[in-house]
Amino acid sequence: MKKIILISILLYNGWATAQTIKSTGGSTRFTVNSDGVIKSSGYSIVGRVKSDGTVEAASYKIIGYVRGERIEDSNHSTVGYVKKDGTVKDYNHSTIGYIKDNGDVQNWSHSSLGSASGVKKEWAALIFFFFDF
Repeated sequence: MKKIILISILLYNGWATAQTIKSTGGSTRFTVNSDGVIKSSGYSIVGRVKSDGTVEAASYKIIGYVRGERIEDSNHSTVGYVKKDGTVKDYNHSTIGYIKDNGDVQNWSHSSLGSASGVKKEWAALIFFFFDF
């Protein structure tokens, strides 16, 4: 679910074309289309994002919400925050990662987790920290 939430934030902020989320090795993990459809590297649909910030799995089940800097699960419980400076925090406000100006996503110890090309830094870290597909 981590990955769906990040992509939802990216779409919620108005992407015009498909963007890519890449692994540390540079392999494309996901693409996100301007219509809110999220696809895996194998081109299968894994979820979608609605304009109100609601995040759905491929089955249309609601799995979370984007509420400004706050990320919520399907029960509206806060699971974390993504600060404007790119710092990613868990629900207890402990730092768990960073998203750099160049798109690099890092864990709390600054080890690379991958990258998000063409994505606002304050949102890119979500795919790596909060929800799994």
